[in-house]
Amino acid sequence: MAYQVLARRWRPRFFDEVVGQEPVLRALIHGLDSGRLHHAFLFTGTRGVGKTTLARILAKALNCEQGVSSRPCGVCSACREIDEAKFVDLIEVDAASKTKVEDTRELLEKVQYTPSRGRYKVYLIDEVHMFSNHSFNALLKTLEEPPPHVKFLLATTDPQRLPVTILSRCLQFNLRRLSLPLIQNYLAKILTKDSIPFEEVALQELARAADGSMRDGLSLLDQAISHGDGRVLAVDVYDMLGTLPRDRVFSLLDALASGNARLLLELVESMAQYSPDWSGLIGELAGLAQKVALAQLVPDALEDTFGDRDRILALAKKMTPEEVQLQYQIALMGRRDLSLAPQPRGGFEMVLLRMLAFRPVLGNTQNLPKMVAQQVPTHAPIQKSVATPTPSVLKTAATRTPALPSLEEIHWPELVPLLNLVGLSHQVAMNCSLVRIDGKTLHLLLEKQRSVFLNKERAQQIEKAVQNRFGQSVQVVIAIQDETSSLVQATPAQIQERMRQEKKVKAQAVLETDLKFRALVEVFDAEVISPDDVRH
Repeated sequence: MAYQVLARRWRPRFFDEVVGQEPVLRALIHGLDSGRLHHAFLFTGTRGVGKTTLARILAKALNCEQGVSSRPCGVCSACREIDEAKFVDLIEVDAASKTKVEDTRELLEKVQYTPSRGRYKVYLIDEVHMFSNHSFNALLKTLEEPPPHVKFLLATTDPQRLPVTILSRCLQFNLRRLSLPLIQNYLAKILTKDSIPFEEVALQELARAADGSMRDGLSLLDQAISHGDGRVLAVDVYDMLGTLPRDRVFSLLDALASGNARLLLELVESMAQYSPDWSGLIGELAGLAQKVALAQLVPDALEDTFGDRDRILALAKKMTPEEVQLQYQIALMGRRDLSLAPQPRGGFEMVLLRMLAFRPVLGNTQNLPKMVAQQVPTHAPIQKSVATPTPSVLKTAATRTPALPSLEEIHWPELVPLLNLVGLSHQVAMNCSLVRIDGKTLHLLLEKQRSVFLNKERAQQIEKAVQNRFGQSVQVVIAIQDETSSLVQATPAQIQERMRQEKKVKAQAVLETDLKFRALVEVFDAEVISPDDVRH
């Protein structure tokens, strides 16, 4: 018999086998047992949390030959055929491959026909957000007045992309991400039943890598069993995932807390022998910094998920809250920019050195990196005193809003940020220049290379935003730049880019005169590279 992957072999067949979705299960069970059945159900949530599994169990409960109930028999021909994906009245559709309106119409033309075998004809549409607008319109007509023998089960990972007209006609069930202990315990249950030896630490790492998805956890477990030749051991899982034991991450934070740059680089050297995922390691640092920050401010809320609560509390006493917050922010930015680094390991080292270089200085050089502190003159000014504003000044500053210009005095770059536009509508406005104003009509010119963003709906959104801002009927006309037209004024986007370049020049000038930064460059024989020089 061919091997069946764990994700399929352990797919729940009844509601009581589904893990971690109790609120959704409770609502479905009550609805089925009381006979209060809606015609359309929408299941939302990230990948691998049970959306299509719940939909198939619901289809089985609706068509079981023993009657509609929350506990289908599982042995009748309808239940067995649904489990084997052979039931003729369960029509499963992958919306990602059926995006054309012709596909949707062809599918819905058969809705009026009664079921061939079952009690209900069930349409299970996965990733429904991939439908086109025309497909949604075709589906909407059927959802408004569905035949009594039809049920729609929709599943999506991105409900924000569904039209509100569709959402309003469905019962929506939000499936939550599964917790780490829940995934870990379920993996342990499977391995115990299959008599496969394992280590708890290995399952912790697999559950963490699953990132809330039970299906991902089962797939990783399958891979770990093969990688470990029938066993699930921590050393094999670390090798498979490209991760390192959490002790190594703790060692990095210990070195950061003591300001020991040489020890940091030695730790990185020892880690490099295992070819780790450097981006993942930065994520580990950020996650641990978050735990330390929690321990500093709300220690009672700190969970002992990995049995390292005491060690986190100890780290919390070694660092100030400002240090931890800075480390967290630098880790996030470093992970985002790691792909721009010439080498991943070098990018990881720079993240650590940046954490050291910008540590808060509390009146002396004790908290500076040990290799840098000796280079900084002890008489150098540490920080400038800043006058504290009085309460009356704070109150005035907090309540001041910029005065609105009249329609005749509009300065477009100043107006755009006040329109509260988002997404591509905001991008269109940012790349327009105001040409002229005729009465209550604004004539804008859009840069030619941004013309693909402009459509009727976005133009209407911009016009409505301007009308709301001035409280009067205003017309906005947007033309696209061509060979015969030129921008009279700079667009808000061009002004923003110019200001960014000016800030970069000023920042570079400040760095060149900063004693601590110059000492860091000299000690490590480093050179300053602009982000623009290393972009792909």
